[in-house]
Amino acid sequence: MSKHLVIVESPAKGKTIEKYLGPDYQVMASYGHVRDLVPKEGAVDPENGFRMKYDVIERSEKQIEAIAKALKKSDDLILATDPDREGEAISWHLYEVLRDRGLLDDRGVHRVVFHEITKKAIQQAIEEPRDLAKPLIDAQQARRALDYLVGFNLSPLLWRKIKRGLSAGRVQSPALRMICERENEIEAFVPREYWTLDAKVERQEQPFTARLTYLDGNKLDQFDLNSAELAHDAQKRLTEAANGELRVAKVEKKQRRRNPAAPFTTSTLQQEASRKLGFTASRTMRTAQQLYEGIDLGSGAIGLITYMRTDSVALAGEAIGEIRGLIEERYGANNVPDSPRQYKTKSKNAQEAHEAIRPTSVRRLPNEVRARLSSDQARLYDLIWKRTVACQMIHATFDTVAADLVPGDSRHQFRATGSTLVDPGFIAVYQEGRDDAQDDDEDKRLPEMAEGDTVQLEEVTADQHFTEPPPRYTEASLVKTLEEYGIGRPSTYASIISTLQSREYVEMDGKRFIPTDTGRIVNSFLTQHFDRYVDYDFTAKLEDELDAISRGEKDWVPVLEDFWGDFRDRVKEKEENVTRAEAVQSRELGPDPQSGRPVSVRLGRFGPIVQIGTKDDEEKPRFAGLLPGQKMDKITLDEALELFKLPRDLGETPEGEPVMVNIGRFGPYVKYGSKYASLGPDDDVWTIELPRALEIVAEKKKKDAERFIKSFDEEGIQVLNGRYGPYVTDGNKNAKIPKETDPKSLTLEQCQELIAAAPERKGRGRKGAAKSTGKSSGKTASKSSTAKKTTTKKAATTKKAASKTGTKKATAKKTSTSKKAPAKKAPAKKAPAKKASTAKSGSAKSGSGDSRLSAQPSGDRGSE
Repeated sequence: MSKHLVIVESPAKGKTIEKYLGPDYQVMASYGHVRDLVPKEGAVDPENGFRMKYDVIERSEKQIEAIAKALKKSDDLILATDPDREGEAISWHLYEVLRDRGLLDDRGVHRVVFHEITKKAIQQAIEEPRDLAKPLIDAQQARRALDYLVGFNLSPLLWRKIKRGLSAGRVQSPALRMICERENEIEAFVPREYWTLDAKVERQEQPFTARLTYLDGNKLDQFDLNSAELAHDAQKRLTEAANGELRVAKVEKKQRRRNPAAPFTTSTLQQEASRKLGFTASRTMRTAQQLYEGIDLGSGAIGLITYMRTDSVALAGEAIGEIRGLIEERYGANNVPDSPRQYKTKSKNAQEAHEAIRPTSVRRLPNEVRARLSSDQARLYDLIWKRTVACQMIHATFDTVAADLVPGDSRHQFRATGSTLVDPGFIAVYQEGRDDAQDDDEDKRLPEMAEGDTVQLEEVTADQHFTEPPPRYTEASLVKTLEEYGIGRPSTYASIISTLQSREYVEMDGKRFIPTDTGRIVNSFLTQHFDRYVDYDFTAKLEDELDAISRGEKDWVPVLEDFWGDFRDRVKEKEENVTRAEAVQSRELGPDPQSGRPVSVRLGRFGPIVQIGTKDDEEKPRFAGLLPGQKMDKITLDEALELFKLPRDLGETPEGEPVMVNIGRFGPYVKYGSKYASLGPDDDVWTIELPRALEIVAEKKKKDAERFIKSFDEEGIQVLNGRYGPYVTDGNKNAKIPKETDPKSLTLEQCQELIAAAPERKGRGRKGAAKSTGKSSGKTASKSSTAKKTTTKKAATTKKAASKTGTKKATAKKTSTSKKAPAKKAPAKKAPAKKASTAKSGSAKSGSGDSRLSAQPSGDRGSE
């Protein structure tokens, strides 16, 4: 029997930790959150102190039973979930569930935290337990409640006013606004012409270039030469004045230093992995999680990096010492600065954090561990290792030279600049990537020159340029901008980006975001009618307040009260006063020449459409979808009328099936009889003829034939070829066919056995969060009854919820007072909140958008 039961979030790190702690400890995983708000209106009740109603998540019930069973055989409970608000809330929820079952009455409860999974860090954490941190729990609860209230009020409003399936979120919506505003800037941008004049010169057989900086004694501004006429006139005068050579009027020599970048935070890691590795934010976090939780390097798993959700750029003194020692050994003592580099967090809203992301030991060199890592793990570890080592190295030193060159005795002047890397310093290990910028640290050498020397002029060139609009956001630049505004938190960025894409609010042009028509309409609706709530400063201020709650400086309920009153009234007002036509931004293009009825464009159920007529006409309106690339705000009347020439009848197949082409929800297609086939990327729906359409039909029929293996029609069972191999289906369940079995030889009985043994299909929606086992705490925050039997009063806009939170008392009592971990049979001190439980996302920490378990269902329609 294990004396001490330790709970972590993930089973991957559980095995490693159990190995470090020894036989007296049993380590089990909670698999993320164990409770969530009930997935319906009424989970948060603003009318009763924002009390919350939650229940055990269905997928967690088995694990809670297993934890409860193990706890009965243990002396005490050690809560060792992640060291942030989410981890604190997970521990608190599990504590509440187990306490309500009476399993903690005679057992001690301890909270321990660690920031790296190494033997030393784990054992030190066990020796230094603490109480559950009420401020962290309150801050997480406030965030979850805010996200719920926004999601369960704004999202249904979008469904009613625009179309179903849309969502709005407290942080997601300002991010969408950024992308839309950047697109508006690009569209409104008017390019300006300007010219530059360069002198191609040579000295001592070394060619170089000098840029014109003064003309007629006046310093040139960017747009002084804004036409070919002015540029070519200046070119002619400069050439004549020079008469084949330029005189060196002045030479300036300086040294420039460049310091290394700070070690990684979550945000900068996501940005740099995007620039250098091409990783998405979610891919970066998924891989970092694996490196943190532990990799088997041959003698058991060990964590390779510190905790990857942090705003801090600090490094532990012990780590700095190890890094400086490694630098001296590998790169020489001259690359170690006299004193360690100390970095300060710049983030306006730095949340609780321990230190920056770094290797748990820089002695584990990337090339030595690469064989044990996946490709993604190796590349990300290499990036983190190099950045960490470089941050403690000396600066890079450049020699710079600038020479002013004058043609003859004129008042014109060119300037040539050069730069030479003298001492690479940290650049020998790592150099930070940049967004939309050229690297200016490459060597650009100039020949030796002194004042009064002359250089040979080959020619003066005139080059035309046009100003360019600001670039669209990449993942890296969007994350950087969100952080600069203080919007969201490191763990939310991956989730924000994922939501914008899954809701089809944005699409990708290469690696850059372009808002879709749907995204722009949602953004326009929110900025017009809920401007305060998508305002950058307002969102950042709310993050500040959540941080203040986490530090114990503010109570969470008044923060929610300040937010809720105006927000509730605004939702109610817009629901009553904004028409659907206003919301979808219907735009009339002109009259239809044939019928005289108005032609308009608007957002329909499946996307942007053009429409002839209105719902009030006697004749029903006609509709047509926009083509890929067509935009609602750009389409003209002529372009819209062209869309109504579809469908085009092309003829018949040899079997007599009618053939036509059209554009549907998923793009252009050919229809033959009652079946469909997509057109190829090079096929044009307007010009395609019958022979090509028949080729597409033949290819589709061939594929369908190859997919079909056999069927038992009376029983409705088919054996088919699928994307991942042959399978059996009855339309409700799909069953894999064993590799050693020939699909063609399957009998009806064998097919029925395979289907019976196959798992049920998983539903798309979030299941079970509302399902209570009766043993779990499907409770409101106070002593209200379990959620299963409780009828919820409608809450959200002006509606009430049936549950209660009373989180003001959330962690009123302490969990333990022990200084050393698990004392045998220590009398348990009641941990936080006898009467209250705080709602926590039953999905991957979905209240804050944390994506660490993002495969789990989310209970919040509008949550970040």
